[in-house]
Amino acid sequence: MQTHQLQPKHTSKFRKIVGRGGKKGTYSGRGGKGQTARSGRKLAPVIRELIKRYPKLKGYRAFVEPSDTKVVNLVLLEKHFNNGDVVNAQTLLDKKLIAMIKGKNPLVKILGKGELTKKLVFESCKVSASAKAAIEKAGGVIK
Repeated sequence: MQTHQLQPKHTSKFRKIVGRGGKKGTYSGRGGKGQTARSGRKLAPVIRELIKRYPKLKGYRAFVEPSDTKVVNLVLLEKHFNNGDVVNAQTLLDKKLIAMIKGKNPLVKILGKGELTKKLVFESCKVSASAKAAIEKAGGVIK
């Protein structure tokens, strides 16, 4: 083994080089003196002024509220309901076909995917045109 082949047992810790400009800034994480170091300093909160200047752009939304309508297809109703049953938000919740939204019963819309052979009674549900045709063909009632 030669002296140039020796390596330290522990790697030396990286020392941050500060105050060299660039994206790290002039203080580079070492803080500043002057007005910010004095007691009773009063600097304007610059970020608030910048936010006030931003235009309220049409069409931009940071958070989109989810719809409060749940969709149920005829396939599920055929599988989970018996002849003559009442279909409304509460019965769908009891059978765990839909979930509550913010602790309230959601609005329900019935869509026409699948076939329906049972006579069901629909209360306080929105119904699509294809679902309405299938329900009336099976002898069901929409209230």
